[in-house]
Amino acid sequence: MHPFVFYLAVTWIAALLAVNAYLVIWARSTAVRILAADTLTLVLIALLVLVAHANRSAYYLDAALALALLSFVAVLAAGRYWSIGRPF
Repeated sequence: MHPFVFYLAVTWIAALLAVNAYLVIWARSTAVRILAADTLTLVLIALLVLVAHANRSAYYLDAALALALLSFVAVLAAGRYWSIGRPF
């Protein structure tokens, strides 16, 4: 990957992290906070993939996969809590 594209992607992901962190903290609605937290995990996964590419290490990809699985389970629990009123 060309270094300019890499640094542009890292800058864009850092900006997305800042916006999502702001939404998680300051959003008024619980639904918006849940969606912002899910988006925050997706942006963190993208950052881990970029770090894995930069370091040429598969360990970061393993961490990204584990974070994706945890995020999926958390979204299922949040959706169930939002619709039924209890997570399990």
